[in-house]
This record gives sequence, structure tokens and C-alpha cells, in this order.
Amino acid sequence: MIQTNYTGDMEKAMQQNHGIGYEEYNRSLEKRLEIEKARERDYKRSIKLAIELKQR
Repeated sequence: MIQTNYTGDMEKAMQQNHGIGYEEYNRSLEKRLEIEKARERDYKRSIKLAIELKQR
């Protein structure tokens, strides 16, 4: 298990955005990979949007 230090605000954000807490995130490799893939997709979308807005 990965040791992660997190704040109450981080826990709240994890619950709101992904529907699980850090304890479950740390215990489940499958869920961790799923969340990280979603984060990567969101990051790529935001980069694409920023490029499109700069081109206007």
C-alpha cells in the first residue's frame, strides 16, 4: 500500500470528483488506475481547449 498524506480538503475533493476516499484509493490499484486515467483525459482536454482559445 502507498503511504499518502492528505488533508481534509483533499479527501473532500477526492470524494466529490471520484466518489471514493483516499483510503480506498490507496487500497485498490484498479480504482487508482481508473482515476489516474480519468485525470489524464481531463488534463489532455484542458490542454486542447487552451490551445484552441489561444488561436482565436
